[in-house]
Amino acid sequence: MRVAVIGTGYVGLVTGVVLAELGNDVICVDNDPRKIEMLKKGIPPIYEPGIEEMLKRTLEDGYFHVSDNIGDAVEKSEVVFIAVGTPPGPDGTPDLSAVRAVAKEIGKALRKYTVIVNKSTVPVGSGDVVENILKEQGAPEELFDVVSNPEFLREGSAIYDTLNPDRIVIGAKRREAAVKLVELYAPLEKPMILTDLNSAELIKYASNAFLASKISFINAMSRVCEACGANVADVAKGMGMDKRIGDQFLQSGLGWGGSCFPKDVQGLIKSSEGLGYDFQMLKAVEEINETQTTHFVDRIEKRIGGLKGKLVGMLGLAFKPNTDDIRDAKSLVIIEEVLKRGASVQAYDPVAADNVKKVFPDITYCDGPYEVADRADVLILVTEWNEFKNMDLERMACSMNEKILFDGRRLYGKAKAEKAGFEYHTIGS
Repeated sequence: MRVAVIGTGYVGLVTGVVLAELGNDVICVDNDPRKIEMLKKGIPPIYEPGIEEMLKRTLEDGYFHVSDNIGDAVEKSEVVFIAVGTPPGPDGTPDLSAVRAVAKEIGKALRKYTVIVNKSTVPVGSGDVVENILKEQGAPEELFDVVSNPEFLREGSAIYDTLNPDRIVIGAKRREAAVKLVELYAPLEKPMILTDLNSAELIKYASNAFLASKISFINAMSRVCEACGANVADVAKGMGMDKRIGDQFLQSGLGWGGSCFPKDVQGLIKSSEGLGYDFQMLKAVEEINETQTTHFVDRIEKRIGGLKGKLVGMLGLAFKPNTDDIRDAKSLVIIEEVLKRGASVQAYDPVAADNVKKVFPDITYCDGPYEVADRADVLILVTEWNEFKNMDLERMACSMNEKILFDGRRLYGKAKAEKAGFEYHTIGS
């Protein structure tokens, strides 16, 4: 099938490369000349395990192409994916300006029947917005259908998730358009949900908001556990063994971040407000998440007798392992808080340090994890990278000014840390 994907961020590039890997003729379009040149050379502009190999393979096989011309890509394609960013505005409302701009260009270029697919995460009603823009550009109704096909990718495993989805959601007004997407995804042999546009758009928001709620709930329980001496890991295990609840997303920590949960929770709150519903539950979920990290810093400050003049070592900066993404990363909150309270910071991350340097250029960036501990008054684990799991903790402790470890991801455990000489603190115990 001939496919165009507008946008080469995480969603667009992964979608395009995987569809090319499945044997489709794919054109990925972007307006950034630097990205275009990188992609033509087989260099992905994002960090994602497995994508570079797949990109080079599909380029060599002739299934993957790159362009800066939306009109040309639309004319050559049967299906066009819109996969551009929809960041939250100042009040949390999703910014659809990029979606609108792309829809205008598509509308100008339509000459034959084409299925236009909203792959970007958009609020309910966005399919109708795109449809109206296409009509405003003079595209006759019989030349297009607008379909909602939300993504459910996890950064760090996006290739795997695209090839092995739990479900494929397709929202359309006409069966003919839905069938086109069914044919495109048929090689994956995964369950498909065919529904209307509004329901498809809401499924993505509802899914991420529910998962965020589970995380905020267990983090709220971690505060209760800290107050009474209980162990949140045991509480979560006991809850998770109930099949009605399940054990996923019940790992307490510093809170959720990244590109999806924060903006999708805000997006659903704002969409609900626009429909006349005050989603108070989600507002509480958001508030718990926002205070979880500062609560962690408060505990650190209390334990070491104030942060002024202290040296803080930080392990990990990315919002999660296997990505260089720092959008809404808890590391940024921690750095800002400890600097504000008078401490200095030295940090290490395998891939995300360069991105954090753009935000905090004046902290010390180390070349490896052991340097982070050198002369530090407290060590904080922020991102649970695999290379941190089997570190020589005794070596880390020996180089510190004070052998205090605050584990923000419950990675090590009390017995292991104390055997290495650390005084150990974590979330929820």
